[in-house]
Amino acid sequence: MFTGIITDIGKIKKISKNKDLKVSIQTKFKQDDLVIGSSIACSGPCLTIIESEDNSFSVEVSNETISKTNIGQWKSGHLINLEKGLKVGDEIGGHFVTGHIDGVIRLIDRKIDSGSIMLTFEQNKDLIRFIPPKGSVSIDGVSLTINKSLENEFTVNIIDHTQKNTTLGELDIGQWVNIEVDMFARYINQLNKFN
Repeated sequence: MFTGIITDIGKIKKISKNKDLKVSIQTKFKQDDLVIGSSIACSGPCLTIIESEDNSFSVEVSNETISKTNIGQWKSGHLINLEKGLKVGDEIGGHFVTGHIDGVIRLIDRKIDSGSIMLTFEQNKDLIRFIPPKGSVSIDGVSLTINKSLENEFTVNIIDHTQKNTTLGELDIGQWVNIEVDMFARYINQLNKFN
């Protein structure tokens, strides 16, 4: 479980393929924080640490995860948002994020709005019912508030702090990002099916 509050921007050091994809990531986290077998959100997807040392760790990525995320586009030098798993007693500053990605969506517009950047994403028809105005959404692992939700698109604002402490400020139009809808919206939708 995560909160969508990014605590480091990692850098892909190496990607290798055996049975699954192995990704080595440079980070500011120390080895004590990178326990083998623990979960870490890497630009959204919850992955398991299989190797660690000071300032770097490795994860394995299954073909299933690659098929549902933008991980297949990662290359050496690529920057990713990192968040360690939530612990009892930690502050929940964003919203509950599982790291179970619902799919990928494309950035279709980017505008400066005072000190913020307004990002507009193409709406995924299967997920639109989970994207309400003023609801929560996770984009590349970052907890965001939905400003506007229309039939074909939705918009979020990226404040200056988020621009500096995540990769979202560097997104280009046409780029694909990971999306995870709010789990409470998903549960409410499921309950409504039976009423």
